[in-house]
Amino acid sequence: MNLASLTTETRNNKTMHLDEMSVAEFAQVMNQEDQGVPRSIAQVLPAITEAITIITANFKRGGRLFYIGAGTSGRLGVLDAAECVPTFGTAPEMVQGLIAGGMTAMTVAVEGAEDNAQLGADDLKAHQLNNNDTVVGIAASGRTPYVIGGLDYAQSVGAATISLACNANAEISKHAKTVIEVPVGPEVLTGSTRLKAGTAQKLVLNMLSTGAMVGIGKVYKNLMVDVRPTNEKLVERAKRIIQQATDCDAETAAQNFEAADQDVKLAIVMTLTDLDKTTAKQRLKAADGYVKKAID
Repeated sequence: MNLASLTTETRNNKTMHLDEMSVAEFAQVMNQEDQGVPRSIAQVLPAITEAITIITANFKRGGRLFYIGAGTSGRLGVLDAAECVPTFGTAPEMVQGLIAGGMTAMTVAVEGAEDNAQLGADDLKAHQLNNNDTVVGIAASGRTPYVIGGLDYAQSVGAATISLACNANAEISKHAKTVIEVPVGPEVLTGSTRLKAGTAQKLVLNMLSTGAMVGIGKVYKNLMVDVRPTNEKLVERAKRIIQQATDCDAETAAQNFEAADQDVKLAIVMTLTDLDKTTAKQRLKAADGYVKKAID
């Protein structure tokens, strides 16, 4: 593919004299360009909705979500996966980010890794990918061989495949069942896809993971009730979530938080139903982890 034909590689007419701009001018034009990103995403909400629905259904079957990408795209996938653990109390294996060149590539470029399609397949194969899993291939350019190799392997084992690119008619779109293309136009700094393209990818990944977690009962109202209280800040947040979910006072929230062995979701059910821990846990299990169903 001719990279020069990709909109992510073309020059932005509004920043042809970027090196001559004042700091204020630079900040203004960059802000203006960034404002177009959510508008571009709005055009592909049906595809994003389809992707969330697929990921949610596979989670309910015990499947996992894999993000696979290179460079900035890979790093954003790793970041979103890592954030699911403290935010939604997931096991690290449930959402995973794979980056061309391995974790070394998070901070140092690994030469040639993104050009190796077999490496993408091998990385997924090493995780025993199966037909309950979902693979999201991320590539701003839409033509990264590592991602294409991963998507092709995912299709070969029956896993669900989703592509996320920032160019129209992207090559990776031909290798996925669900296609998300968010053309954001030329970057402020030519070819620097960590900018608008990276922002678009981050926003879409936020939607995919958060939407799917809502779909499997990780949220009550708009509260992250499966938050893992791994530090002092999160312990206090957990107690506050219990208060907000139940309208109880701080003392009751703290008492039930401890009585529930610091399980926020369980503490909420205990508070709202006046059930003991064992009975509330049974009620929550019967409701497949959905607080709303457990208290009705």
